[in-house]
Amino acid sequence: MTQAATFHLEMNRFVRAPREKVFDAFTSQTALAAWHCPRGMRVVEARTDARVGGKYRIVMGGRDGAQHIVGGEYQAMDRANFLAYTWSWESGSMPPDLKTLIEVTLTDEEGGTHLHMRHSGFPDASTRDSHNSGWQSVFNRLSDYLDPAGSAGTVTVIGDPRSTYCRTVRMALAEKGVAYSLQPLPPHSPEVLSRNPFGRIPVFCDGPIEFYETRAILGYIEEAFDGPNLLPQSGITARARGEQWISLINCHAYDAMVRRYVLQYVFPKGENGQPDRAVIDAALPEIASQLAVLDQAYGERDYLVGTTVSMADLFVAPVLAYVGMFPEGAALLEKSPNVQRGQAVMRDRPSFAATQPQLG
Repeated sequence: MTQAATFHLEMNRFVRAPREKVFDAFTSQTALAAWHCPRGMRVVEARTDARVGGKYRIVMGGRDGAQHIVGGEYQAMDRANFLAYTWSWESGSMPPDLKTLIEVTLTDEEGGTHLHMRHSGFPDASTRDSHNSGWQSVFNRLSDYLDPAGSAGTVTVIGDPRSTYCRTVRMALAEKGVAYSLQPLPPHSPEVLSRNPFGRIPVFCDGPIEFYETRAILGYIEEAFDGPNLLPQSGITARARGEQWISLINCHAYDAMVRRYVLQYVFPKGENGQPDRAVIDAALPEIASQLAVLDQAYGERDYLVGTTVSMADLFVAPVLAYVGMFPEGAALLEKSPNVQRGQAVMRDRPSFAATQPQLG
């Protein structure tokens, strides 16, 4: 096939695997069934006749039941070096008569393989660009499949592990069973600022895909990875209620409980290096009010919404763990038995134990 248009997409990725294994991942029916779809989808069917002139067909299924089917013909094959094949959508959002060309070049790189992909033949820039994030996600799954570290070779959490928000993200990954790497860095460090212009943590990376703001990160984790749902599944009311508690924690509880209470003890700025009692005393009535609201929300349940852990629990648990470490907070929690019961349940979860920060 010759290039039919001037619009093309190029990507470079490093894969921690020998060239032979990377090449075979593109031609093996079993391998394609394991990795060749974006995150949040699965390969329903993969068929391949891996020879020049042979054809392949991949059926990708979304969680909503929609299927995206692609197929084509192998144009060139030089094992461990080069692979070219046509790419045509049978169904999905792309025009079914659009035939493009994919060329994959593999070269040795220290510790693995450098993969260069050129996807050409797009009729316009918007069609080309619509493939960009999909290919990034597909290659993240390729890395998961071949990297000895699995998804930890691609998924990284950047931030101070003592941060409640960093812990929330790490707990979400643990609940989903996703291996990841932790890069412990403080807010406003150069590495953080290069990814988040506001300098706040955590930052989340999945290969070249990057996010900041914890609720957005959890939304990506929920959609991208298998494992238990972290949003209530009992209807729109429950999901909205979960978002209500997340908003309460982010907009109100974090300020009173962490900024104006916990941090006064951790980084005291009062007279003679002591906690600022005026700031603490002003925060305590708000904390008491917030705990009363949460206590009523729990009722007889162990979780804030429904009967299983959700994002709301992952946001609140790290905050309340800190509140209970200091005298006034511990006393207020004693007056909130439902909150205490919920927190005891969270403390027993492996995700909570695995993310316990080391406090100096």
